[in-house]
Amino acid sequence: MMISILTGDIINSRKKEDNYWLNSLKEILDTFGESPKYWQIYRGDSFQLEIENPEETLYTALKLKSHLKSTVNIDVRIGIGIGNKEFNSDRITEANGEAFINSGFAFDNYLKKQTIAIKTPWQDLDDEFNIAFDLALLTIDSWTKNSAEVFKLSLESKNSTQNEIATILGITQSSVSERQKRAGFEQIMKLEKRFKKLIKQKTNE
Repeated sequence: MMISILTGDIINSRKKEDNYWLNSLKEILDTFGESPKYWQIYRGDSFQLEIENPEETLYTALKLKSHLKSTVNIDVRIGIGIGNKEFNSDRITEANGEAFINSGFAFDNYLKKQTIAIKTPWQDLDDEFNIAFDLALLTIDSWTKNSAEVFKLSLESKNSTQNEIATILGITQSSVSERQKRAGFEQIMKLEKRFKKLIKQKTNE
């Protein structure tokens, strides 16, 4: 079975109050499944998360980043691995397989220069997406708390209008539009859509 594993850690966690960001991290990880089967925090500021549908991987990474930026103004590095899961366990840190190896490889080797990277069984996809992520991160890594908040709401409520998002946040529609532009929402979602399409094609071959 082909799955996706995200290996991540909090950037500059030692400079922040542990309980402050840790609670926010747990809150968002809880939306993807139960711990410790589907996610686990270890070494204080690192985590692993399993996503059963690889197509949803980039969406997940964007949701994690925008949540942490908007709630506690902290960033995260994420190494994405796609591949087979060969050994299942009640604890994600005890499971293994190609997806785990690829995630660890992306985390250890590709995250020195960018904060999202991917390793899959398909080198052509790795090359394309790591370049695309690098470009997208020029915008993502500079999100303000307000930009991240609007991005997160827009991501989670794709059918919501700018007016509806404005009502939730207590700001004007024009402010929502401006924050979406600063956050690169439209362009990043084009990348997310292409990611889904290509990963679906590969996993169905």
